[in-house]
Amino acid sequence: MIHWLNQQLTVHCRPLCRLAWALLLGSWLALPALAAPVTLNLKDADINALVESMSVLTGKNFIVDPRVKGRVTIISSKPMDEKELYEVFLAVLAVHGFAAVPGDKAIKIVPAAGAKQENVPTIDPQSRVEADQIVTRVIQVQNVSAAQIVPILRPLIPPQGHLAAYTPTNVLIISDSAANVERIASIIGRIDLASNEEVEIVALRHASATEIVRVLTALEQGKGRADPAAGVGTPARMVADERTNSILLSGDKASRVRLRTLITHLDTPVDAGGNTQVVYLRYAKAKDLQAVLQGVSKSLSNEIARNAPMPSQPGAPPGGSSSSSGSLVDIQADESTNALVITAPPDLIRSLRSVIAQLDVRRAQVLVEAVIAEISAEKTAELGVQWVSYGNSLIGFTNLGTEATGLSNILGLAALANSDSDTSALGAAAGLSNATIPQGMQMAVGDFGGANPFGALISALAKDADTNVLSTPTIVTMDNEEAEIVVGQNVPFVTGSYTSGNTSGSNTNTNTFSNPFQTIQRDDVGIKLKVKPQINEGNAVKLEIEQEVSSLAPSANTATQGPTTNKRSIKTIVMVEDGQILVLGGLIDDQLTESSKKVPLLGDVPLLGNLFRYRDTTKLKRNLMVFLHPVILRDAAQGTLHTNDKYSYIRDQQFAARERGDYLLSDVKPPLLKPQEEVKAQGTILDLSSPFKPEPSPPPPPVVESTDFGFNNR
Repeated sequence: MIHWLNQQLTVHCRPLCRLAWALLLGSWLALPALAAPVTLNLKDADINALVESMSVLTGKNFIVDPRVKGRVTIISSKPMDEKELYEVFLAVLAVHGFAAVPGDKAIKIVPAAGAKQENVPTIDPQSRVEADQIVTRVIQVQNVSAAQIVPILRPLIPPQGHLAAYTPTNVLIISDSAANVERIASIIGRIDLASNEEVEIVALRHASATEIVRVLTALEQGKGRADPAAGVGTPARMVADERTNSILLSGDKASRVRLRTLITHLDTPVDAGGNTQVVYLRYAKAKDLQAVLQGVSKSLSNEIARNAPMPSQPGAPPGGSSSSSGSLVDIQADESTNALVITAPPDLIRSLRSVIAQLDVRRAQVLVEAVIAEISAEKTAELGVQWVSYGNSLIGFTNLGTEATGLSNILGLAALANSDSDTSALGAAAGLSNATIPQGMQMAVGDFGGANPFGALISALAKDADTNVLSTPTIVTMDNEEAEIVVGQNVPFVTGSYTSGNTSGSNTNTNTFSNPFQTIQRDDVGIKLKVKPQINEGNAVKLEIEQEVSSLAPSANTATQGPTTNKRSIKTIVMVEDGQILVLGGLIDDQLTESSKKVPLLGDVPLLGNLFRYRDTTKLKRNLMVFLHPVILRDAAQGTLHTNDKYSYIRDQQFAARERGDYLLSDVKPPLLKPQEEVKAQGTILDLSSPFKPEPSPPPPPVVESTDFGFNNR
């Protein structure tokens, strides 16, 4: 009965009538037998009516977007069950640009352009969904780059679909109908294949891997430009491994076979004399590097001889021709161009060039600043009395003081007193000159005119001396190079002399004249700094230091025995961090000297004993310290930074001296270093300006206008 009604509904009714009959039958019979096959034929039916019919026939709930509008036509020739009806319904929606988005309670029917932004299901390869259902799938790409596949697959995705690559995990994200997603996944499976390229390692025995790669690369590039069709297929790639002198080949099999054949032909030995190469050095000295390379070449020759394969000819020496490679090595240094001329087999040349590249590097420099600080203070006090008394047959005196108040001065004082000399002569005899007396007083008292003359010289002297010396020698040298700076005087020291008197014979006319001479030796007196730095791994600097500070000391014996020098020197080896201040050594000296001279018995009498006593006290205190401050200059920027600091300091001192100066010649000024900006702009540190101001040129004579129109010149 129902089947007959369905046939009648299909044949005789209009689309809307048939939908009404279907709804009527469903509500009237209320049978679960709706699962029975239904033949669906619609012509120009409203899509919303189709949605209502599908809800009745399939038992699903639908939510229709207001933008879902249109008329549909469905032609079928055989009955369909519920599943087939729903698949046809999804296909109809896809044809008209709509999509069904399944939910928990209902299915939303929305325009397909916005369906990918809805809660569409995310499936995996094992999921089973309708072909026209909008789904999202994540596909893992194994062998190729996902980003490279996207431009290839983009034309296969409809505008309302979505295709993107996530590079960190190398996956593709696709949102479209399940059928199209499955088709895209099948295409990706055929593209995502492991490359059939293989990598071969071709070891060379005679030629240089870098040189052969350069030649073959140029050959392949020229071939590609001449014949564009030759680039079809996987291009071959070549990489040189200098450490093992091998070439790595990558590409299709035909390209690898062709390149391997070319490499075999190029890897042939040269003549017995070897080849010659000139290596220009940038930082190292060719003469110094020559000795090192000669020793290295012997070791490399022996190693190559041991590793060489055994010869095929019987009776040949082990190692073949490589056993004599040591005798074929010749290394010469050309000092004029600072280059090395190397004649050796190619394998030895490659090894030697590798050694040269590691030795010919820029060495760092070290700025060494030494600070010598010395503070000394000396105080001296003298107090005593000198006595002299004499008669006709008796003389008595005391001689307890220094040279200025010695016995000779006391006797001279008495002699001048007997001769009625004036007071100034007496003072001079007593050594009372202002030039020889320190801070203090000397006074002579007595009776030199009586029958028993006597006299006394009272001395009360004091002396203070303070010294504060600060020297900062600075020197820059390269790593492992000794440097020395000397600031001082070259002083002569007499080491011997010869003199003889004139002699003449009474019976001859020959006279022998003397030829006096002196032998002297000159030594530097001043500040000396000798340093040899060695930069260790990191920022530590090992320094071999010789520091000396010497000066001339005033002495009374200078004229007869030569000058006396004060010398302070340090010789040591220290380890200092970059920029650290380290004390090298020093001296803290505190001396107190007290002396007392007296007349026995008389000098021990209380109070009166001071008249027969002479006391002298000297206090000397010296503080001497030597500090060191090394700075590593690893590049030109650091050297420029420290140079600018010193340059600016000297220029500021010169400028201050110019401001303080008062000179008779107003046009002449003290020298002043140029600003650093002018040095960079002009490219020289010399002052190119004229020291004199140019005289201004005289003004041109005034022009007098003539009114005679030239008649006076006729």
